[in-house]
Amino acid sequence: MPITKVRSGRDGAPPLPAAIYLLSLCIFAMATSEFMVAGMMPSLAAAFRASLADVGNLVSAFAASVVVGGPLLTWRLRAVRRKPALLGLLAVFLAGQLIGATADGYPQMLASRIVCGVAQSAFFGVALALAGELVGMDRIARAAGLVLNGLMLASVAGLPLATLLDQRWGWRLSFWLVAGLVGLAMLGIAARVPAGDKPTVQQAGGEWRALARPALWAAYLSSGLIIGAVFAVFTYLTPLFLQISGFSAPIVPWLFGLYGAATVLGNLLTSRLADRHTLRVLQAGILTLLVTMLALALGAQWQALTAAAVFLLGAAGLPMNPAMVARVVRTGGSGAMANSLHMAVINLGLMFGAWAGGLCLDAGLGLRAPLWLGAALALLAWFSLGLDRRGDSWQAKASPAEVSV
Repeated sequence: MPITKVRSGRDGAPPLPAAIYLLSLCIFAMATSEFMVAGMMPSLAAAFRASLADVGNLVSAFAASVVVGGPLLTWRLRAVRRKPALLGLLAVFLAGQLIGATADGYPQMLASRIVCGVAQSAFFGVALALAGELVGMDRIARAAGLVLNGLMLASVAGLPLATLLDQRWGWRLSFWLVAGLVGLAMLGIAARVPAGDKPTVQQAGGEWRALARPALWAAYLSSGLIIGAVFAVFTYLTPLFLQISGFSAPIVPWLFGLYGAATVLGNLLTSRLADRHTLRVLQAGILTLLVTMLALALGAQWQALTAAAVFLLGAAGLPMNPAMVARVVRTGGSGAMANSLHMAVINLGLMFGAWAGGLCLDAGLGLRAPLWLGAALALLAWFSLGLDRRGDSWQAKASPAEVSV
């Protein structure tokens, strides 16, 4: 059946459909699974007799599976209605999560990360495409901001809770809880999300034509560099807190909670501004990242500065997602493939940032080295914005069919 839009509220602005909130819950569960490895690095290293860099590579493996497997799976799902596609992807993710919960060695945990990463990437693409169908192009950043708010809540609630559970009852409990949450989300999707129209061959062809636009790949490049900068630092915050800043282990979950609270606040702001001020949001966020990373690299030994930097990193990093999504949608359309490739590029940046940060540690450059790396990537992201000089007037040149894919 066709997807219908709800009527306007009293203030004239259409309220967002309940399906958007369910999609946000799904992404909260998936992002918690992805992020929580960073909070339990010492435990996983001890459990699997691996180095911190090896555990960091679990983050990279998750991202690599998103980069390679996500777009391929999205292509296979191109003729499937949104609702069954979402349910199937959640089932795959649940299977990967259960592999992680029962893992008794590093290879099993690595397999868990790969399966979950493939499912997550395709899910993001289909979810954002559905969000665009539900609300229309003029509110895509607002809807994407709410959907991706699950990503922010994963850092403010999911990550610190998983870290706390790891310290008190072991890391497996967090994996089981996320698996249970994914199961509940599947029930919600089955009950409340509309099936939508079946994608047509013409729509798929229009989306492939949209992928040929240079402006779209300029947007992808900026997104990859931004997220690479964030995760070059974020992946190795736990050892930095403990060994450089001198925080005790029980304080670490609270620091991640501060980071997460900042991402939620930042996302609330950027999701409202990104539709009209896309370029300015990106410029302000990148500049904040650059200055904060440099300050932390020089002053991580001071706990007050570290806490302030953690807040700013949270407020300016992941909350750029609505602006990044808005830029991609306006240049390449709102189809599942364009969004899945965007997620792939983002995770390519994540994979590179986490891997390169671990490489710095293995080379003996010290725990501040990932901060310098993050600052360098942020600087490159700043210059990458100049590849598309259309500023806040970015508009999609796609045909209506392409836009609605």
